[in-house]
Amino acid sequence: MRFRIDLAYDGAGFSGWATQPGLRTVQGELECWLPRVLRLDAPTPLTVAGRTDAGVHARGQVAHVDLPADTDPDRLTRRLRRVLPADITIAAVRPAAPGFDARFSALWRRYAYRLSDRPADPLLRNQVVAVPGPLDPEAMSEAGSRLLGLRDFAAFCKRRDGASTVRTLLELHAERIADGPFAGVVELRVRADAFCHSMVRSLAGALVAVGQGRRDLAWLDAAGAATARPSSIQVMPAHGLTLEEVGYPPDDRMGARADEARAYRQPPETGPGDGQELR
Repeated sequence: MRFRIDLAYDGAGFSGWATQPGLRTVQGELECWLPRVLRLDAPTPLTVAGRTDAGVHARGQVAHVDLPADTDPDRLTRRLRRVLPADITIAAVRPAAPGFDARFSALWRRYAYRLSDRPADPLLRNQVVAVPGPLDPEAMSEAGSRLLGLRDFAAFCKRRDGASTVRTLLELHAERIADGPFAGVVELRVRADAFCHSMVRSLAGALVAVGQGRRDLAWLDAAGAATARPSSIQVMPAHGLTLEEVGYPPDDRMGARADEARAYRQPPETGPGDGQELR
């Protein structure tokens, strides 16, 4: 039976989501403890909505796992909360809707990238990136609006053989937070159907250059049209990035959405595209 797991984690102590030999990862911790608490002999491989990189945090991560049908999700939740390290929190485990796939059923992923151009709270140093000089959130939002829609984001991605860089960017907006623990911080809100490798941090680097007045919109247009990431686009540090939320369709559309997302991606003006990599 398939179960959905909603979880959060502080990425500072992990070498990303995906299991890697000899390294501490979120997937590795979960796949270590799941069979132990359920007393299973077989491994319990997880599929995740967004494979975060080393140092990236998640507040709204989603994964799925196939377990024996008699698994009690409430009991499993309690057991995992007792044994998992303090930098991973299980929000809920529940039976998944028919056809649910944490990765391919997702309609969109929403990230936040947080920046400080003022003296920052040292307690937030692992979540906020300090940048020199004042940032102009309005200029950054104007720049972000030019990148929205279905397009090839090769200029903002680390190229991987056989992986498409075509995505639909739904939102890219900058705002200075007025109150709360992040008061004064400039937050980039980034939402897309999926992301390719280092895409959000590259988008943040481009918008920071515009927000600091070092680059203009003509530069952004030219850089964004490149077929590979130009050296003028800075990839921002990982610790400013948090996966905030994953959006899914109604339960009766989970399977259909997964089938749609597995199809090839292609720019609107071209023919059949190459394979895709959802993140």
